[in-house]
Amino acid sequence: MARYFDVHPVDPQRRAIVQVVEIVRSGGLIAYPTDSCYALGCQLGEAKGIERIREIRDLDDKHHFTLMCRDFAQLGQLVQISNQVFRAIKSATPGSYTFILPASKEVPRRLLHPKKKTVGVRIPQHVVTQALLAELGEPLLSSTLLLPDEPEPLTTGWEIKERLDHAVDAVLDSGECGTVPTTVVDFSEGEPEIVRRGAGDPSRFE
Repeated sequence: MARYFDVHPVDPQRRAIVQVVEIVRSGGLIAYPTDSCYALGCQLGEAKGIERIREIRDLDDKHHFTLMCRDFAQLGQLVQISNQVFRAIKSATPGSYTFILPASKEVPRRLLHPKKKTVGVRIPQHVVTQALLAELGEPLLSSTLLLPDEPEPLTTGWEIKERLDHAVDAVLDSGECGTVPTTVVDFSEGEPEIVRRGAGDPSRFE
């Protein structure tokens, strides 16, 4: 049964954040709010957590997982990035964008796209997500909480608790967040290619 944490959206209670991070560090899988929509998250090297996300979402091995980063210092350790691409991404973050880039050696092989050796990265704006990342001290492996055969992600913590009570270890609820996933921009070839139009304004990369 998943533990349920009701936190303030602007000033999240540190005690709750610490408890959620302890669950992540012990190998747990969490559902948490972001500035686009709810996401599933686990520790970066947690193989069982990755498989649980694949199972919940019915994903194949070509799915790009997202590494949720607190800031550019973390992001820069995970991907290979040119000065030109750095400037383009820097101007759009934090925000509702996911960027696909060639992964560095810091990223476990199982997280990479099998052919391209790329990974998704993002720096969120959501206060609760940032509090989680600050306490965790490392990126959080994430995937949009979009269930198979459903057109939109789940948007409320209590509904996620009901639907995924035995599939996740904790649900972090800070009120409703959006239903639109991030805009995904692929920079793996150097030039921006919009893969998915979402919550972030895609026009800046067109």
